[in-house]
Amino acid sequence: MAQSDLIGLSNEQVLASRQKHGRNVVHGKQQNRLWQVIKEIATEPLFIILICTAAIYILLGEFSEAVIMIIALGFVSGISIYQENRSRSAVAGLKKLTAPLAKVIRNGITHQIDAEELVVDDLLVLEDGDKVPADATILKQNDFSVNESILTGESLPVLKETEGSNSNVFQGTLIMSGSCMARVNTVGKQTELGKISQSLEEIEVSRTPLQTQIKSFVKVMVAVGIVAFLIVWGINYLLARDILHSLLQGLTLAMSILPEEIPVAFSTFMALGAYHLYKQKVIARSPHTVETLGTATVICTDKTGTITENEMRLAVIYDFTADRQYDYTKEAPSFNPVLEYAMWASEPTPFDAMEKSIHTVYASVAPNDKRLTYTQIHEYPLGGKPPIMTHVFRNNTNERIIACKGGVEGVLNQTTLPVDQRDKILTITKQFASKGYRMLAVGRSDYGDQKFPLSQQEFEFQFLGLIGFYDPPKKNIAATLQKFYKAGIEVKMITGDYTETAVAIAEQIEMKKGTGILTGDKVIEMNDRELREQVRKVNIFARMFPAAKLKVIEALKANGEVVAMTGDGVNDGPALKAAHIGIAMGKRGSEVAKNAASLVLVDDDLFNMTEAVALGRRIYENLKKAIQYIISIHIPIILIVTMPLILMWDYINIFSPVHVIFLELIMGPTCSVIFENEPIEGNSMTRKPRKMSSTFFSMRELSLSIAQGLVITTVCLAMGYYFIQMDSSEATVRTIIYTTLIFSNLFLTLVNRSFYYSVFTTIRYKNALIPLILSISLGVLFLSIYFRPLQRIFEFEIISAERILLCLTAAFAGVMWVEIFKWIRRKDWQMKRI
Repeated sequence: MAQSDLIGLSNEQVLASRQKHGRNVVHGKQQNRLWQVIKEIATEPLFIILICTAAIYILLGEFSEAVIMIIALGFVSGISIYQENRSRSAVAGLKKLTAPLAKVIRNGITHQIDAEELVVDDLLVLEDGDKVPADATILKQNDFSVNESILTGESLPVLKETEGSNSNVFQGTLIMSGSCMARVNTVGKQTELGKISQSLEEIEVSRTPLQTQIKSFVKVMVAVGIVAFLIVWGINYLLARDILHSLLQGLTLAMSILPEEIPVAFSTFMALGAYHLYKQKVIARSPHTVETLGTATVICTDKTGTITENEMRLAVIYDFTADRQYDYTKEAPSFNPVLEYAMWASEPTPFDAMEKSIHTVYASVAPNDKRLTYTQIHEYPLGGKPPIMTHVFRNNTNERIIACKGGVEGVLNQTTLPVDQRDKILTITKQFASKGYRMLAVGRSDYGDQKFPLSQQEFEFQFLGLIGFYDPPKKNIAATLQKFYKAGIEVKMITGDYTETAVAIAEQIEMKKGTGILTGDKVIEMNDRELREQVRKVNIFARMFPAAKLKVIEALKANGEVVAMTGDGVNDGPALKAAHIGIAMGKRGSEVAKNAASLVLVDDDLFNMTEAVALGRRIYENLKKAIQYIISIHIPIILIVTMPLILMWDYINIFSPVHVIFLELIMGPTCSVIFENEPIEGNSMTRKPRKMSSTFFSMRELSLSIAQGLVITTVCLAMGYYFIQMDSSEATVRTIIYTTLIFSNLFLTLVNRSFYYSVFTTIRYKNALIPLILSISLGVLFLSIYFRPLQRIFEFEIISAERILLCLTAAFAGVMWVEIFKWIRRKDWQMKRI
C-alpha cells in the first residue's frame, strides 16, 4: 500500500462524500417526539375524564366550570409534556453519550470522531476491543480476527485478510484480536446491519420489576375507579333522578381514584436520575439502571486502573542469564537483553501503559535503537493460560527477531529449563510480587523455518528474565473502599495478577482481605456448592481469567447478592453482562466492555461509583416518599367524595370535579418535582442495601401511608360533621373540609420528606421548590375563598380567621402524629445499634 494511501480524505472530500452517500446512521421509523407525547397524554384516563367533565358542564350551561376544566386540562397536559420532555431529553442525551466512536485518518492525521460522522472512503483504524462502525474493506492487517455472530450467528472469530472473501468488515461486529486499516465502503442504512434494520447503538429500555409493579398497581386502581364510578353514578341517579349531575359525581370519584402521578413520577425520577449520574461522571446506558444502583451488595473490581493508577512504571528487571537484578526505583535504567526483547514483544506503536513504559526506557538507554531498521512481519496476539504474546520482526538483511512476553508460567511452559531453575524463577517472581510489582516473563526464539507455526504455543523459547512494573494505588481508593464498607457493600478484588501482588496492594489500600485467597484454577475446579460457600468469605481472587470471573459472579448471584462488576477488556464482556450492574471504564475500556456494561465510569474513578450508589439510594428513597405521599393524599379525596353519600349526610356532594382537579394540580408538581429534588438523607449511606425484591406496594410499606390517609380523612370529615351539626350551610361545610384538606396536604408534604428524621431536621434541607409550590397552593386556596369569581366556581363561602385557624389546628393534629411514630422508630434503631 502506497504511503499516499495513508493520508485519508480531506475536509472537502468528507463533505462531498457525506452529501453523496449520507450520514452513518441507520434511520428507523421516527415519529415527531412532541406529537408522540401529545398522543400518549390524550389516551390517558385522566385526560379523557376531564374532557367528559368539561362537556357535561357545557351541556348543563355551567360555562365557568367548563372553562376551569379546560384550563385544568391545559395545566395537567402541560405538566405531563414538561416532565415527559425532561425525561426524553435525558434519555436522548444518554444515547448521544453512549454513541460509539471511530478512529479515522483525515488529512494525514489520526482523529477520534463520532461513528455517525463517518463517510464512504474514510480511512478507518481498528484495534482489538473495538466495534466496527461501518462496512469497510481491509487494506492492511495484523493477525486480525472479528466476531461476526451478530450477522451470521457463528460465535467463532473469523480471521481476516487483505484479499478474497474475508477482506471485508461489517458494522456492529466485534474485533477480537489484532489491528487493521480499512477503507469505508458503505455507511448508514446501506450497511449489512442497516439492511436488516437493526440499530445496536439504541439504548434498550426493558421493563424492570418496579415498572411492572407500578403498571399493575395503576391497572388495579383504574379498574377500581371504573367500578366506583358506576356505583356512585347509579346511587346519585337513584336519589336525584338527574343523569348529568349524577354523572359528574361519578366522574369526580373516578378522578380522585386514578393515581395518575405515579407513572409520571417514576419516569421522571429514573430519567433525571440518569442525568444526575452523568453529572457525577457516570453514564447510565439505560435510565432504569438507576433503579438497581441502590441495591448493590457486592462490588467486584479489577486491580489495574481501577484500584491502581494504571501508570505501570517499569520498576525492576531480573536478567536470568547474568543472574542480576536491576532496581529502577533506586538506580538509573541501564540497557540489558531483557529490556530489549521486552520492547520487541510489545506493540510497535504501544497503547498499553506497560508497553509505553518499556518503549520509553528502551529509547532512553539503547546504544543503538534498532526499531527504525526492523519491520514487524508477524504477530501472535495475547492468548493462552497464563496469556503470552509473540512478535516477529525482520530487517533489510533478512535477520529475524522473535520475542515473547507474558505470564511467567506461560513463558516457562515453553522452555526446556530444569525444575530447579523454574522453581528459582518462580521464587524470585513471588518476592517481587509481594512488593506489589506486576511481573512478566520475557523470552526469545531462534525458530528458523520460513513458515511460521499456526500457534505461538508451538515455539520453544529461551528464557531471558523477568520485568516488573509498579502501579501505585490511587490516592482516594482507601477512602472509596471505606465508603463502600460503611454503606454495607462488600468489595472483592478480581485480578489476573499474582496472589502476592494482589495481597500487597490490598494491604496498602486497607482492603478487608477476608479468609484466604482463591485463584482462577481453584475456582474452576470447585463445584457450585463449594464455590458459593467460598465467595461468602474470600475477598481476593488472583490469577483470574474470563471463565473464572464469570463463575465467581454467578456464585455471588446464586447467594442472593446484587453484584456490580468493573471491567475494561474484551474478555470482561461475559462477566459484565452477567453482573446486575456491569461497570466499564470510560478512558481505557474497550467498546466490547462498554457495550456489555450498564454503567460507564467516564474518568475510570471508582470513587464515582460511591456517588452513583448514593444517588441510586436517594432516587429510590425519594420515589418511595413520592408514591407514599400520593397514596396518603388520594385516600381522603376518595373517602370525602364517597363517605357522605354512604353515610347519607345532609350534604352528599361535598366535592365536584373542580375541587378534585385543583388537588391534582397540587399533587402532580409536589410528587414529581418537590420530592425529586430532595437531598439524600443523612443515614442513607450507613444503612445496608435494600433487597432487590422489595416493593413499594406491600402492606408493610403502605401501612403507614394508609394510616396517614385515614387519619386525614377522619379529621376532615369530623370538621365537616361538626359544622353540619351547627346548622352551617353546604358551602361553609365544603369550605371547611377543603381548607382542612389543603392544610393537611401542606403538612403531609413536610412530614413525608423523611420517615426517619423529624420535620425539624428536614425543614433545614435545601429544596427551593418547597416554599414555592406550597405558597402557590395557599395562594390559590385563599383566592378561592375570598375572591368572588373563584368563590362562586368552587361554591365556597367566606369563613373567619378563627375558622381558618381551627382548620389549620385540625390539619396539624391529623398529620403531625407521625412525628411521634418517627421518634419511636429512631429510638428503636439507636437501641439496635447499641
